[in-house]
Amino acid sequence: MESQTLEHKPFSLFSNKSTPKTLIPTPKTPTNRRPSKTLTKSTQNPPNSLQFSDLSLSEWAIDTCKELGMKAPTPVQQHCIPRILAGDDVLGIAQTGSGKTAAFALPILNRLAEGPFGVFALVLTPTRELAYQLAEQFRALGSSLHLRCAVVVGGMDMISQLQELGRRPHVVVATPGRIKVLLEENPDIPAVFSKTKFLVLDEADRVLDAGFEDALRVVFQCLPKNRQTLLFSATMTSELQTLLELSANKAFFYEAYEGFKTVDSLKQQYVFVPKHVKDVYLLYILSKMEDLKIRSAIIFVSTCRNCHLLSLLLEELDQTAAALHSHKSQSLRLAALHRFKSGQVPLLLATDVASRGLDIPTVDLVINYDIPRFPRDYVHRVGRTARAGRGGMAVSFVTENDIALVHGIEEVIGKQLELFECKENDVLADITKVYKARRVASMRMMDDGFEETAKARKQQKLKMLAEKGLLKNGSRKRKKSKISD
Repeated sequence: MESQTLEHKPFSLFSNKSTPKTLIPTPKTPTNRRPSKTLTKSTQNPPNSLQFSDLSLSEWAIDTCKELGMKAPTPVQQHCIPRILAGDDVLGIAQTGSGKTAAFALPILNRLAEGPFGVFALVLTPTRELAYQLAEQFRALGSSLHLRCAVVVGGMDMISQLQELGRRPHVVVATPGRIKVLLEENPDIPAVFSKTKFLVLDEADRVLDAGFEDALRVVFQCLPKNRQTLLFSATMTSELQTLLELSANKAFFYEAYEGFKTVDSLKQQYVFVPKHVKDVYLLYILSKMEDLKIRSAIIFVSTCRNCHLLSLLLEELDQTAAALHSHKSQSLRLAALHRFKSGQVPLLLATDVASRGLDIPTVDLVINYDIPRFPRDYVHRVGRTARAGRGGMAVSFVTENDIALVHGIEEVIGKQLELFECKENDVLADITKVYKARRVASMRMMDDGFEETAKARKQQKLKMLAEKGLLKNGSRKRKKSKISD
C-alpha cells in the first residue's frame, strides 16, 4: 500500500520558536511546486576544500571523525551541521550513502557535550534494524563522551526498555510504534522526554506515513515546544513537499535530490529468466561470486514466505545464508543481521525491511530475486551497495510478468539496465539438483508451520489496519474472503 498523507487533526511538527506552528495537512495541490519562501533553501555545494574543523565542531568531534576515517565532510554534512549548531530546524534530502546520519548526529553530540543531561535527543526511524544501526553510529561518534544510548523497538522486552528509559540515556533511538506504547502505558515515561532538545525523523518519508500518525501524535505531545526538529530522507514525497510549502518556520532546507537516482559507480544489470527456473539462475550467480570478487550479497524478495522458502532452499544447496524478514522474532532478526555484518555468512536473504539505511561496506552485490512494485523501492534496495563512492553491482531477475515494472524503473532512474551475460547451458547444468532441493525445502516449510503463522499474522494486520481506518470496506471484505479461502 502506497504511503498516505497524514490527515484528520493536524499536529505540530517543527518547534514553535517565534512563528506559528507548521502543520501537516492533506496535500490538495500538485507536488511539483517550489518550496515556500519562508524556508532557507540550499542546493549548491560549498567548496570541496572544507574540513570538519570549518563547521564549528568541537575539537573532540573533529578528532573522532579522523579516528573513524572520515576524511572530509560530505555536502549534506557541510550544509546541515552548521545550521543545526546554530539552532535551526532542518530538512535534509540527499541520496542514500551521502552521510546523512553524521550530518545530524555530530551536531547533536556537540551540543550534548556542552551540558549532558537527561534524554537529550529522540531519534525516530521506521525499522528495527535501522534503529540498531543508528545507535551504533551514535555510540561510535560519541565514544569520547561516554554516551549512553538506548534502543526502543518492538519485539524486545518492554520491562527492560522501561528501566533503561528510567535511567535517562542521552539519546533514545526508537521505532514509532513501540515508543508510543511505552508513553501511553507508563505514566512516568512522558516526563523522561520533557526536556528533550532534539527530535530527529530519520527516513522521514517513511516515518510520516499515515501508518505512524497515531504514534507521532503521542510522541509530539510529550516533547517540549522549543525543541529542534530535524528531518532527513533520501527521497522527496508529497508529504515532505507539502510540509515545505506550508511551513511557517524559518527552517533550513537542504536538497541534493534529483528524483529517484542511482549512483554512477553502481553497475545495474538484468537477466531475463523463465519464472520456474529463477532458483537455478540464482545458484549460478552465487557460484560466480568468487570469480567476480564479490565479498557478500543481499538477495531481496517480495514476501516473507519467499524469504523463508529460499533460505531453506539455499540450505539444501549448501549455500550459507542468513534470512531477515518480519515474521522472525527481533532477537533472531538481530542475530541474522549480526552474522551477515560480521562476515560469518556471505549472503543475506531479505524483504524490504532491509532496503533502507543499512550500511554494510562489504556488500558488493544486490540481487532482486523479485522485482519491486515501486521504483523507489528498487532505488533503496540497490542503494545497499556502491555506497560512499565504492563500486557495486545489482542484478535483477526479470520474468515475463515483470517487463512493465522494469520499464517503469528505467524511466524513473533515467538509465537502462544492462544485460547480464551468461550461457543458458551453463546455468541449467544444475537444474535437477535445484529442483530436488526445492521439493525438500517446500516439504520442510509445510512441517515447520510457517504457513499457519503467516496466515494468523496477516489476519491480525488486516484487523489493525481496519481499526485505524486505513482499509476500505470493500477491500477489507475481499481480503478477508481470500484469507478464508
